[in-house]
Order: sequence, then structure tokens, then C-alpha cells
Amino acid sequence: MKKTLYITRSGVLKRKENTLFFVDEDGKRKFIPVEDTNDIFIFSEIDLNTKLLDFLSQKSICVHFFNYYGYYTGTYYPREHLNAGHVILKQSEAYLDKKLRLDLARRFISGSINQMKQVLRYYANRRKENNELLLGIIEELNSSLLKLNNAETVEELMAFEGHARENYYRGFDEIIRNDDFQFGKRSKRPPLNRLNALISFGNSLCYTMILSEIYKTYLDPRIGFLHSTNFRRFSLNLDVAEIFKPIMVDRLIFQLINKRMITQKDFEKEHGGGILLNDKGRRTFLEQMESRMRTTVNHRHLGKNVSYRRLIRLELYKIQKHLLGEKPYEPYASLW
Repeated sequence: MKKTLYITRSGVLKRKENTLFFVDEDGKRKFIPVEDTNDIFIFSEIDLNTKLLDFLSQKSICVHFFNYYGYYTGTYYPREHLNAGHVILKQSEAYLDKKLRLDLARRFISGSINQMKQVLRYYANRRKENNELLLGIIEELNSSLLKLNNAETVEELMAFEGHARENYYRGFDEIIRNDDFQFGKRSKRPPLNRLNALISFGNSLCYTMILSEIYKTYLDPRIGFLHSTNFRRFSLNLDVAEIFKPIMVDRLIFQLINKRMITQKDFEKEHGGGILLNDKGRRTFLEQMESRMRTTVNHRHLGKNVSYRRLIRLELYKIQKHLLGEKPYEPYASLW
């Protein structure tokens, strides 16, 4: 399985003939096995040139950029190497047909809420007692699922999803039980406390990882169904992320905090008043996220173990089959 390369130090990323190497600010040179690289995440100041970008295009490698504060700023998305006009046509038709779009958007929301329930159920079962709050939230999420059929527009679905997610977040303090990581309320750009900083950073990673996987399929990332296409550069990755954020990001955050792999020392305050991960905190998060992406889990339909990254690709193939009328899309549902 190819790897994600994370660059957290400033330096120069260069092409030399048919390989890549990185020279950091101390002059240390490190060669990068390009045939083993899936995508590159850059969190520092990097010099690069068109010769490098041309080589990355040849090798079908996406490069994702994050600014000093860890905010996602953009992606170098090489020219499409998997062209399938028929798939793009079907994707566009599904977006323009209100009934088809609403149906797909509902499936994404349904899958997302079921994943939230599974996360809460996992911690409720581990606790055995004093888990009334978590069980109560699960019941409320069940009610949210029933209401999805009443939605007549994508906007109504988004409202149901927002309400369900608010309920879901109520369980975070109960799961974490750490005064240094109180949830409060969801805040973004900037996140106003440590837990929100972790959620924002993790979600950004999730969006970009899924974008990299979409690039390996015939799907067009600009055409989403739950998130409007309009003037947004990419939206399909946001749709698919709804399925994976609870198990990829939230579960990882709980692990990082509960095992004290990340503490209050791993954060800093930005000028705008927001709270963000510092360099050490980001590196810890990235290491553990990559480890999680490479972790394999049993896929009950395939009958074999697959990595989280592979799970994402399989989800995209299912969406593609749905659009082509081969098989209705059923969102991935974890059992752990």
C-alpha cells in the first residue's frame, strides 16, 4: 500500500531525474520513494518548481497544502488520469435531478448518523454503568434517522444532520472526562478551545485524504450531492467524509486524549484568539492518523481485512456503481 508523505519542516522539494528528494532547513537531504507515495501533505514553507509539479502529475500524486496554523489552503490536483465521460455525465445527471440528488444526500446523512451511533455505543458498552447520557443520545439519533424521510430538500436534510451532530457532540465530554478538553460548543476558524482545534484539524485531514482517493477513481470531486457544487472547488469529498469522520477522526481524538498522547502543552494561541495545535501536537496527530489509516479492519462483505484507506476507496466505488445504476449505494457501517 502506498504511503502519505507529511512534510512539517521548511525546505526544498525537488525532482532529480526520476525521483524526489527533500532538503530541510538544516541542509539534510532525504530521498522520497516516489513509486511508494500516494499523496503529499505540506505543513511548512516549501520551495518547489514546475519541473517538480510536472513529475508529480506523471506519477498521479496530489499535493495538499496547509498554512502555518494548520488550516487547509489548497491542493495541487494533477490533470485527470482516469477519464470516463460516462461516469461524469451520470454524476451530473444525478446532481441536476432533484429526486436522485435528495436520495443520495439522504443516504450520506443516514450513514453519518449511524456511524455516530456506533461510536457512542462503543463507549457506552465499555463503560457498562453511568452510561445513561450516551444511551440517551443514541435514542435521540434514532429519532433523527426516522425524520430523514420527511425531508423534501437537501437543505432540510442538512438541518437534520446539524441537529443530530449537535446531539452527538454532547457525548464528547462524557467520553473524554478531562477538564483540559471541555467541548463547550462547536467553533471553527478559529477553534476556540483545544477539543475544537483537534476536531477541525482532523476533519481537514479527512477531507483531503478522501480527495486523494477520489483522484484514483472515475468520479469528479467537484460534483457533490449533500454539499452543493456551486462555486465550491471540491464537494464530493465533503459528502463522503460524513461517513468516515466519526470513526477516523473522532475515535482518534478520544484515543489521543484518553491515552495522554496529546495534552494541553501541544497547543498554542493564535493572534485571532483561536486555539491551535503547535508543531509537536500536529506531528503527533499526523503520526497517529497515518497509523490509523494503515490499520486493517475486517470487511464483512469482502470477508478479509482492509485498511481504512482502502475502505474509503471501496466507498467511492460503491457510489460510482450507484450512479451507473448497477447497485444502490449503502453507506459503510462499522461494527467496532
